[in-house]
Amino acid sequence: MDRILRDPRAWGLMFAAMLTIMSNATITPALPGLQAIFADNPDAAFLTRLLITAPSLMVAIIAPFAGVMVDRLGRRGPLLTGLAVYFIAGTAGLYLQSLEAILASRLLLGFGVALIMTSQAALIGDYFDGPERARLMGYQIASTNLGGLIFVMVAGVLAVQNARLPFLIYGLALPMIPLLSRLLPEPPRVEPGDPARHAAAAGEPGWQMTVATMAFAAALTFMIFYGVPTQLPYHLAQIGLDDPRQAGEVMGAMMLSAALMAVASGWLRPYLGRIGMPVCGFLLMGAGFYSLGQADGLVSAMASTPMIGAGLGLAVPTFVTRSLNAAPAHRRGLVSGLVTASFFFGQFLSPIASQPLVARWGYPTTFTIAAAAFVFLAVLLTVMLWRQPTVVDTSRRVR
Repeated sequence: MDRILRDPRAWGLMFAAMLTIMSNATITPALPGLQAIFADNPDAAFLTRLLITAPSLMVAIIAPFAGVMVDRLGRRGPLLTGLAVYFIAGTAGLYLQSLEAILASRLLLGFGVALIMTSQAALIGDYFDGPERARLMGYQIASTNLGGLIFVMVAGVLAVQNARLPFLIYGLALPMIPLLSRLLPEPPRVEPGDPARHAAAAGEPGWQMTVATMAFAAALTFMIFYGVPTQLPYHLAQIGLDDPRQAGEVMGAMMLSAALMAVASGWLRPYLGRIGMPVCGFLLMGAGFYSLGQADGLVSAMASTPMIGAGLGLAVPTFVTRSLNAAPAHRRGLVSGLVTASFFFGQFLSPIASQPLVARWGYPTTFTIAAAAFVFLAVLLTVMLWRQPTVVDTSRRVR
């Protein structure tokens, strides 16, 4: 058993992670049903898709400021506050009576997610370093996707009964408040003016460019990737798979694959290297999107999304660990906020970018364009990372 998994702090961080990145996609199976409930709203088709990505806009705006706050005020307070906001806003869709009101609650949900993600990402950097940090990042992405797998499949079952019921899932944040308060102690502070400790926690030369590169790649990755949760139920309905449980199963296959690959990512990194990890991830996602565009039934769809999930599981840990490894300790909150913002800014842009393509060319062509974009990203990131200086890292065996 990995030593990290015997550390209760690691479990606390993974529990927090379960509520974050895939929190937007939890209600994916309910989208057609919500659109039907608010069919008298002329903008229902567009607004229901925005319910998935609206939290992302707020996270993208708030996360950098939340990161600064986490650096100045500590980690636990913002984390616990974020959990409370997550619970209140996430469950509001159960009773709000208009799409516009639900959309506003989703924006508030994003505020809670921003606080949770920046705090727990900074705590990863505080509690762990080196190869342990990389492996924990893989476990965290795995827990996020396993949570997403469970949430989406449960949401698919609930959505058959009533399209509002999946909002109940956000209530899990309530028992997390006392649990994480117990598991996650406040780490010692590292101040910029503390020379004894600051010297050991200084960042890499040019760390700002490294963080900017990772944030840029993360934003583009999630802008394309989120074409799955925002468009998949409608694509499946078009090929005759209109049961919400089928959307949950196809999404669940993707999340399970992402979870397994994320666990393996910490062990694969010494062999694939800092360039090979995200590049292999991009190529897998490209293959998955192309296959999904050609899918004509449940089996072919469920064979496609695991490739997308596996690619995500390889790429995402690299964005976070590379940024945290490069940044100085007293800037980890800010850096985690910037990378978090890039994740969610990409998510928010996803339906804005994909919906016009779907309207003009349909789902197969749109997913093929997404596949080509991932191949382009693989080439672009290879060039960008190759030009950066290589810092000695004993956990890495290849460039």
